[in-house]
Amino acid sequence: MGSASPVYPVALRVEGRRCLVVGGGRVAARKSGGLLSCGADVTLVAPVIDPAIVEQAHGGGAGPGSLTVRRRPYRPGEAAGFRLVVTATGIAEVDRAVAADADAAGVWVNSADDAEHCTFFLPSVHRDGPVSVAVSTGGASPALATWLRRRIAAELGPDLGVLAALLESARQRVKAAGRSTESVDWQALLNGPLPRLVRDGRLDRARELLEGPLPDLVPSAAVAGGPPCPG
Repeated sequence: MGSASPVYPVALRVEGRRCLVVGGGRVAARKSGGLLSCGADVTLVAPVIDPAIVEQAHGGGAGPGSLTVRRRPYRPGEAAGFRLVVTATGIAEVDRAVAADADAAGVWVNSADDAEHCTFFLPSVHRDGPVSVAVSTGGASPALATWLRRRIAAELGPDLGVLAALLESARQRVKAAGRSTESVDWQALLNGPLPRLVRDGRLDRARELLEGPLPDLVPSAAVAGGPPCPG
C-alpha cells in the first residue's frame, strides 16, 4: 500500500469494542496501553509476555479499558473476530500473516514499523481532557510525528481541556435554548479574549463571557449542506 496517497484522518471511538493486539514486547505494551486508555476491550496474544503487559492486565493504570492476555501464538484467522487489530511481534512473517487475515476480513489493521501492510496508521497524540491533537506522517517517519506533536503541545499550552469543557457547557446552553449551535460564531470567541482568560486562570470571567450574548455567525459564512459532525 505504501504512503503515496494521503491518509484520511478520523477519531475512532473504541470504548467497549473488541480490539486485538498481537505481540508481547514493549511495542505491543504501548499499543495496548493506548487502546486501554480509550476504553477498548483488548485481547493480547503472544507466547511471551513483557512485565509491562502483566502490569496492565492487573490494572496498572493503563486506563478504563479491559485487557485479556492469551499466552500463546496467534491463530490463523482469529483477527476476523475483532473490530480493530494491531500487530507488533517484530517477526515479519507473523505480522504479515496477521495483517493479511485482518485485511481479508475487512478489519482495520496496523502493523508496527511496516507501513506497507497497514490499513491505518497510529498518529502521535497530545491529550488534554477531551481534546486530542494528533500528528501523522502517513507512516513515513514516526520520529517526525513525535517531534511535531511535542512542538504543537508546547505552543498550545496546558489549558485546552478546560477551554473545551467551557465551550461544551456553552453549546449545551445554546441547545437548551432551542438555538442551533451552528448559528454561533465560535471562531470569533476563540479569536477573542476567551483563550487568554482560561490560560490566566480567570475562569469566572471566561464563564461570564460564555454566559452572555454569543456572537451570531454571519449567514453567508455558514457552510451549506447541514451541520458538520462534532469535532
